[in-house]
Amino acid sequence: MNLPEINTSLFTRLRFILVQTSRPGNIGSVARAMKTMGFTDLVLVNPRFPDAQQDPEALAFASGAQDVLAGARIVSSIAEALEGCNYAAAVSARLREFSPPVVAPRALAGQLVASASLHAALIFGNERFGLPNQIVEQCNVLINIPANPAYSSLNLSQAAQVLAYECRVAALGDAQGATDVGFQGDAAGLTQIEGMYEHLERALIAIDFLDADHPKKLMPRLKRLFARTTLETEEVNILRGIARQILAQAKGKPGPT
Repeated sequence: MNLPEINTSLFTRLRFILVQTSRPGNIGSVARAMKTMGFTDLVLVNPRFPDAQQDPEALAFASGAQDVLAGARIVSSIAEALEGCNYAAAVSARLREFSPPVVAPRALAGQLVASASLHAALIFGNERFGLPNQIVEQCNVLINIPANPAYSSLNLSQAAQVLAYECRVAALGDAQGATDVGFQGDAAGLTQIEGMYEHLERALIAIDFLDADHPKKLMPRLKRLFARTTLETEEVNILRGIARQILAQAKGKPGPT
């Protein structure tokens, strides 16, 4: 599948930055969240344990995304982490009185896709303390994930997964749309469908399910039911076969085999 360059380029120009992460498992989980959505650029700022990329817990939680974990860069400052980026988005559940504009993940993803010149970074803070105000104030926007106001705390990797997902959906656009699996036949024509309705109506009358003198709204309701689907020719034929069998049985004759 060939995708427009402006969309696919987001996968190479979006960076995930983790600041002072406390749990090695969270770093591994973020690497996994990134890889499942097609992102690879991970930077760690002063992780709070040695050998972050080789830690057994990090490796276990990466679960198949060890390549993203191994490719992560460890730096000592946010300035170093942001080298090569011209746009930064802080991710936080805590809103500040003085902060950059607050946007939702979906709005951010759309903006990043629309502006191919943006080399952006998503910055996630420490699991317990979040991001320092001084880092938030340096960013272009503050990302707040809409959540249950009574309990809005997301795990670090969960937050990363939400952002990675929204960015992937925005980047791929219609190409990411779900496709039907299995056989797909030709759509039935209006004449075929109308013939099916007439056939079905005769069958329902024959078994006294429909009173021809007082039909009420049965057939209009059945038409509305089928209108919510896209009937295929073969499906119309099946329904007409059922109606044919009903009529044969109603006349006391064996139906076709």
